[in-house]
Amino acid sequence: MVPDGASADRRNRTSGLQLLVDSVPSLIHTGRPDGHLDFFNRTWLRYVGRALEDLQGWKWTAFIHPQDVHGIVEKWRASLASGEPFLYEARVLRADGEYRWMLHHKVAVRDGSGEIVKWYGSSIDIEDRKQAEEQLRRSAEELQRSEYYLAEGQRLAHLGSWTFDPAGFDYWSPELFRMHGLDPGRKPPTLQEYLDCVHPQDRDSMADLIDGLAAQASAFDATKRIVRPNGEVRYIRCVGVPVVENQSPKKYVGSALDVTEQELVTQELRRRGAYLAEAQRLSHTGSFGWTPDDGELVWSEETYRIFEYDTSLRPTIDSVVQRLHPQDRAFAQQVIDRASQTGTDFEHEYRLLLPDGRIKHVHAIAHALQDASGIREFIGAVTDITERKTTEDKIRRLVEAGILGIFIANVEGEIVEANQAFLEMLQYGREDLVSGRLRWTDLSPPEGRERDERGLTEALATGAMQPYQKEFLRKDGSRVPVLLGAALFEGSREGVAFVLDLSEQKRAEGKIREQQLEFRQMLDFTPQHVAVIGPGQERIFANRALLNYFGLRLEEWQSRDTQTRVHPDDFERLAWGSQGGPPDQYEARLRGHDGEYRWFLVRNSPLRDQQGQITRWFVAGTDIEDRKQAEERLRQENVALREEIDKASMFEEIVGASRPLKAVLSRIAKVAPTGSTVLITGETGTGKELIARAVHKRSHRSGRPFISVNCAALPATLVFSELFGHEKGAFTGATQRRVGRFEMADGGTIFLDEVGELLPDTQAALLRVLQEREFERVGGGQTIQVDVRVIAATNRDLNAALTNGAFRQDLLYRLNVFPIDVPPLRERKDDILILVEYFVQRYANRTGRNIRSIDQKTLDLLQSYDWPGNIRELQNVIERSIILSSADIFSVDASWLSNRTSRVHAASDLKVEARSEREVIEAALAETRGRVSGPSGAAAKLKIPPSTLEDRIKALKINKQQFKFGERSSP
Repeated sequence: MVPDGASADRRNRTSGLQLLVDSVPSLIHTGRPDGHLDFFNRTWLRYVGRALEDLQGWKWTAFIHPQDVHGIVEKWRASLASGEPFLYEARVLRADGEYRWMLHHKVAVRDGSGEIVKWYGSSIDIEDRKQAEEQLRRSAEELQRSEYYLAEGQRLAHLGSWTFDPAGFDYWSPELFRMHGLDPGRKPPTLQEYLDCVHPQDRDSMADLIDGLAAQASAFDATKRIVRPNGEVRYIRCVGVPVVENQSPKKYVGSALDVTEQELVTQELRRRGAYLAEAQRLSHTGSFGWTPDDGELVWSEETYRIFEYDTSLRPTIDSVVQRLHPQDRAFAQQVIDRASQTGTDFEHEYRLLLPDGRIKHVHAIAHALQDASGIREFIGAVTDITERKTTEDKIRRLVEAGILGIFIANVEGEIVEANQAFLEMLQYGREDLVSGRLRWTDLSPPEGRERDERGLTEALATGAMQPYQKEFLRKDGSRVPVLLGAALFEGSREGVAFVLDLSEQKRAEGKIREQQLEFRQMLDFTPQHVAVIGPGQERIFANRALLNYFGLRLEEWQSRDTQTRVHPDDFERLAWGSQGGPPDQYEARLRGHDGEYRWFLVRNSPLRDQQGQITRWFVAGTDIEDRKQAEERLRQENVALREEIDKASMFEEIVGASRPLKAVLSRIAKVAPTGSTVLITGETGTGKELIARAVHKRSHRSGRPFISVNCAALPATLVFSELFGHEKGAFTGATQRRVGRFEMADGGTIFLDEVGELLPDTQAALLRVLQEREFERVGGGQTIQVDVRVIAATNRDLNAALTNGAFRQDLLYRLNVFPIDVPPLRERKDDILILVEYFVQRYANRTGRNIRSIDQKTLDLLQSYDWPGNIRELQNVIERSIILSSADIFSVDASWLSNRTSRVHAASDLKVEARSEREVIEAALAETRGRVSGPSGAAAKLKIPPSTLEDRIKALKINKQQFKFGERSSP
C-alpha cells in the first residue's frame, strides 16, 4: 500500500497541475487510447461556452464546422490506428456563435512497453492567418486572371514576345516557351541555349543574323525552324525592331509566331505541284492552255520536254507548227483554225519532226471554256504516244510474220478473214476461206464443241474469251493441239482470235512425263524417305523407302493419318506454323511397321509458282538413329567429365592452396547447400565478395540473381529506396516506381558488403526482413514477401560496434548464423607465388604482353612483404608493373614496397607510385609529342596496347595536348 503521505502529495501535485493547465491561455485537452476525449481545460470550456460533459467522448464533434467534421474524425481515427501525431485544421464554433479556424495537435504518450496510455492535445486559433491567406489568394487570383487573359491571347494566336539586349534574352513570354517546348517557369535561355534549339540547318544563318543586329540597328523578319526537346520540328516567324536611345540601339523587342501549319500547307502545295509534274513526266503527258483571241499559249514542263524546246522559250502556235511533220502540218492547221473559229473541243494525232531527225507521235485533246466576259480558252493535254505507236507497229509485224495464227470470225461461226499462218497450220488454202467452206465451229472435234460453246458465251457476256487449250482438225483429218483466245470488236458481232500451235509444247510435256517417271523410280531406290505434300497438307507422293518403313501402300499412306506414328513427345515439332507450312528442319522419332521408334532428321523445302505461292512441299527424312545413340553416349560422357572438372575446380575465382584458405573453402562447401545466413569478416582487400559469390554458386540458388550492395556507398537519404524500392511520388524526384535490391534478389542471394556501416534505422528494417522475410516499398502500403538468402560482410569489429551502440545486437545474432573469417594475405604466404603467377598471366594477356618468367628477387621481395592492403594491393602492384615495364621478365621496383609495413603509410606510398607511373607516361608522351598510337607513338615505346595507355592517361588526368608542341606545363 502507498503511504498516506505519498498519496496526499500526489493529489497535491495533480491539483497543482490541474490549476496550471486551467490557467494557461492555450486550449488544452486529453484523450484515452481509444480516442475518447476525457478532459478540456477551462480555456477550452470558456471558448465554446459549454460544460466539460458537453464535450467529452465524441460530443466535441458537435462544435466542429459541418464541412470539417468528416475530415477531422477520419484523421483522428487514422492517428489512433497508427500512433502517429495528429495535426489538422478545422473550424470551431465559439461561444458567440462564430466559427473560427483552429490548428489542432495531439501526441501520444507511451508506457515502457511502447503501448499508448494517453493522448495530449492543444488547439491554436489561426483565424487571422486564414483570413490573410484568403485575401492573398484573392489578390493572386486577380493577378493571375489578368496574366491569363494576356497569355491565353498569345496561346490562341501561337504568338510569343521577347526582348533581347547585347547580354542576351532578358524576357520570354510563357507562350514563347511553349512554342519551343520548354518549361515557362524557367529563365529565358542564353544565346547558346537558344541557338541549340534552332534546327541545325538554320543555326548558322540565325547566328549571323544575331551578330548583325549589334552592328546595324534595323528591323528584321526571319523564319527559321526549331527542334523541340521531343524532336518535333516547328516553323517560327520572328519579327524584331530595335529600341534606340541617343542614336544607339539599346535592345530589340519583338514577337515570334508559330507558322508551322501555314508553312506545311505551302510545302504541301509545292509537293502536289511536284507530284503533278512527276506524274506528267512518267506518263509522258503535258498540259497546255491556249487563248485564241490574243494567241497566248502556256505549257507545262512536260509539254516543253515533249516538243523538246527550252523552257526559256515563250511558246506560240508558230513554234508548234514548226515542230510538226511536214505531212501533218496541213491537217493540224485545219484543226487549229476550226477550233479558233468555232470554239469547240478538238482531239487529233500528229507527228513531230525533231531537229535531229527523230519522229514522235503525239495525241492532243482540248476542252473549250468561256468566262462571263466571253473570252474563250482551251485547256488541254498532249501525250507522247510514240511508244504505243511503236508497239502497234510491232503487233502488225507479228501478224504479218506468221508466228501466230489469227482469224476474224463472227458469232455465227463464219471465218471472215485469216492470216497465212492459220491457214498453213490447218492445211487449208485461201480458196477454201473465200468459198465459205471454213467455219471455225466445224474445225473442232465433237468432244471439244461444248467447250467452244462455253467460250463463245463468255465472249458475248464479257467481250473476251479467256485462252484455253483445245484441238483443231486439219484438212487431212489429223489433229493439232492449240491455245485459243479471242476478243469481240467493240459494238460488233465479229471478233479476232489468236491461235498458238502447241505441238512442240505437247511433245515436250510428254518428254517431261517420261523424265518424271524415271525420277520417281530413282526416288524409290534412294535410302532416304521422300514425300511430296500439297499446300493444304494433302499427301501426293511417297517413295518406296518411306512406304516400306511404315508398311503401307501409297493409297493407304495418302488416306491415313500418320500422326499416330510420331512419338508423343515430338508432336509439337511437326506442327505447321502460322505462315502455312511445316518447320524447315526438325528431328523426330517415327514408329515403323515393327513398332520400334527411330530418330529421323526431316527437311522441308517449298516449291513456289511465279507469283510466289507455295504449290508443293518436298519432304526428305534421313534415319539418324545411330547418330542419336552416339550423341547420347557422348552427352553422358560429357556430363561425367563436367562433374569431374567441377569437383577439381570447385572455386574457380579463388586462387590459392594454403591451409588457411583450404579451411575457408571447406566452410564454404558446408554452408553453401543450406539456406543459412552467412557473415564474412576480414580485412579490406581479402576477397570477401569472391567468398560470397562462391557460396551462392554452390547453392541451389545459383541459377537465380546474385545482387551485390555496398552499404557504405549508399547515401543516407536513399538507403531505404535502394534496398527496398519506392513507389511513384514517395518523395521528390520519385517519378516512377523503383524495385529495390531485395526485391531484385528474390529467389537468389543478396550480398551486403560493409554491413557495419548501416545506420540504426536501416539496421532495424534489415532485421525485419531477416525475421519476417517481408518489407514495404518507401511510400507504399503493400507488404512484399521475398525469398532471399542474405550474405553479409564487414571489415569492422562488430563486437566493438555493439559496445559503443553503433550496431544492433539482435541484428548481429541474425547475421552471424554461420561466420566465415577470411585470413589476410600475410597469413597465406604459401599462396603468394600462385597469386603472382595468376595476376601476371592475367594482366599480360590483357595488355598483349609476353612475360616469360618472374624475377626471383621480386618473388622474395613479395613474399617478405606483409601486404597491409592484402590481395587487392598485390593485384594493383602487379598491374602497375605490367604497364610500366617493357621487359619480358616480370619484376617490381623495391621502392614501391618500402616503408609499407603498416596501413598508415599506404596512402602516401600510393601517391609515390602514381607519380612514378605519371613520370614514365609523361616522358613517353613528351618524346612522341603527345602521340599515343602508331609505330612512333608512346604506346609502342612503352610496349603496351594504345587502349591501355589511353585508360591510364585518363585515370591519371594527364593532358596530352601540352606535349604536342614540345612544351610541358609545370606540375
